[in-house]
Amino acid sequence: MLSVIYSEEFLDHKTGSFHPEKPERLTAIATALKQAAFAQHIEWRLPTPPEKRPLMSVLSQAHTQRYIKKVQEIALAGGGSLDGDTPVSRRSYDVALLAVSAWLDGVDTVLGTGKPAFVLARPPGHHAESDAGMGFCLFSNAAIAALYALQQPGIHRVAILDWDVHHGNGTQAIVENHPQIAYCSLHQYPCYPGTGHYTERGFHNNVLNLPFPPGSDIGIYQPVFETKVVPFISNFQPDLLIVSAGYDANADDPLASINLQPQDYGLFTDYCLGITRKILFGLEGGYDFDALAKSVLATIERCIA
Repeated sequence: MLSVIYSEEFLDHKTGSFHPEKPERLTAIATALKQAAFAQHIEWRLPTPPEKRPLMSVLSQAHTQRYIKKVQEIALAGGGSLDGDTPVSRRSYDVALLAVSAWLDGVDTVLGTGKPAFVLARPPGHHAESDAGMGFCLFSNAAIAALYALQQPGIHRVAILDWDVHHGNGTQAIVENHPQIAYCSLHQYPCYPGTGHYTERGFHNNVLNLPFPPGSDIGIYQPVFETKVVPFISNFQPDLLIVSAGYDANADDPLASINLQPQDYGLFTDYCLGITRKILFGLEGGYDFDALAKSVLATIERCIA
């Protein structure tokens, strides 16, 4: 069985009719998973309510108190925005906390079972910096999950692989000064947010940025995975691998210009499973509903096989 951590409350983060990061992203994935041939091998789990865990102590390791309060105040005022791309609705703060809790549940599940798990949550997180939300992201889910994992017994090193088409500027900024966390990003360049230069190595040689030009396909991605991604993560010897699983590098995605196909994410998953089975996948981007759902299915099917 593979655990999928999901709640319909994640649909309550409202972004507006014309915003690409919309609730229907999750319903498309959930519907496809429930209709999949391997549906009987999925265990659906609700996330732990935020008030039932010391969430703020973990959240404050990644974000300033001033920023956390700012998000809360905008939501309490009925909504607003953090920037031109990042709306906050009335329930967005509560939903974002629930998303963080879901990622922490994912860590607990993977460490408890030794098997992969998938967090099907929104809002996404890898653009959120310690004191600013941006790029549809409120809290830096993957970075928070990594910091939380390091507090668990026997966990000394955590790797984050970010295969979203956009560079995870927030994740990198939060973790690059932690010698126990490695960060690897595959992203289109030039593209939003304009960060992730290949010369950046982190403070402990713990960052690997792999920018790809527009039009790149699996023929370009695969050798990079084999010669750079796998050795970098394997040599770090992580006790847990966290995947910022964005699916907006698909050819059909409207927000970028990379030409991957849904089945390519199955290949990426195989590479990850060859490193460790202790993998937490958490949803980031992906804005074409059909390509998104098929890509998540390809990921989960490989984990179940």
